[in-house]
Amino acid sequence: MRLGPKAFRGPNAVRDHIEQLISSGRYRPGAKLPTERALAEQLGVPRGVVRNALAVLESDGLVIRRVGSGTFVTDAAASEPEPTSNGFHDASPAEIMATRILLEPKLAGLAVVHATVADLDAIEECHKAAVLAKSFDEFEYWDAALHQRIAAATHNRLIQSIFAAITRTREQANWGELKQRSLTHERRLRYQEEHSRIVGALRARDAARAEAELLKHLLGVRQNLLGY
Repeated sequence: MRLGPKAFRGPNAVRDHIEQLISSGRYRPGAKLPTERALAEQLGVPRGVVRNALAVLESDGLVIRRVGSGTFVTDAAASEPEPTSNGFHDASPAEIMATRILLEPKLAGLAVVHATVADLDAIEECHKAAVLAKSFDEFEYWDAALHQRIAAATHNRLIQSIFAAITRTREQANWGELKQRSLTHERRLRYQEEHSRIVGALRARDAARAEAELLKHLLGVRQNLLGY
């Protein structure tokens, strides 16, 4: 199956496709998934999109990636609960932004301490992909991916799991519609510049600056989305 140009009709189409392969039983617990390169070729998307999808699935506990060996389906995938209308899925845009403003700047500080060079490269890759994005959905995908990668760079599995839940709430319809209405060309350029400064602070291993830049970015996003 090749997703091709449809890949960004929903910002997480690739992740959802891989998750469906697992939940359908095609890849059972303990099974090894195809390589990133093979999945990218099969789905007709860039390899970085597959890499980020796998990172989110790992945060959700569905897969585990072993350096030098590959990506494997976990035992937890066999008993993955159906989504319910809980506090995560029902969160409003205001609740999402309040949580992100409280949590994410501190994650940037942790990422400065724990991020590997590969982590920093992956964060910057998301930023560059967002700059090159041709559509709103593609930009939104890489915007979310950049923030997800910062959480992953903390190398704290509990934090990664919590942040994966936050990422999923951003997929709800009213968030996407609100973001699309608020995202003018000028604001997108501003977000890209702010992301660049965040990446620069992380690269410099400057925790205070990374936290400050991320907080400033999120406060601007809240202002554009919610008007305060």
